[in-house]
Amino acid sequence: CYPGEDDTAIARSVLMYLSLGNLRDANLLMDGMKEQLKSADLELPKTDLIEFIKYLLQTLERDAYPLFRTLRQKYRTSTDRDSVFEELLDEIAAKFYGVRQQNPLEGLFGEMFKV
Repeated sequence: CYPGEDDTAIARSVLMYLSLGNLRDANLLMDGMKEQLKSADLELPKTDLIEFIKYLLQTLERDAYPLFRTLRQKYRTSTDRDSVFEELLDEIAAKFYGVRQQNPLEGLFGEMFKV
């Protein structure tokens, strides 16, 4: 990854596991990265995106969809850095909370064809 984009690569990896409904391996990935960085006398990047990922992992441990929505809103500027993040977060909402994002066109055409 490009210099200064370590947080984006980490977030993308964690979000991909989560989009598959795999919270265990997402946590293992974060823990493994922390261990490797610690052994090299380094730390995870201190960015809003990494903070979001840490809070997200904790939120998914429980049935807290309102908190999930709040996190998405609060950290939107960080998650907007990569267009894939929104898609992955929508998939995570579906897997963990049963919430599907409605396609705006689906709603429009559905209303047009109702008789």
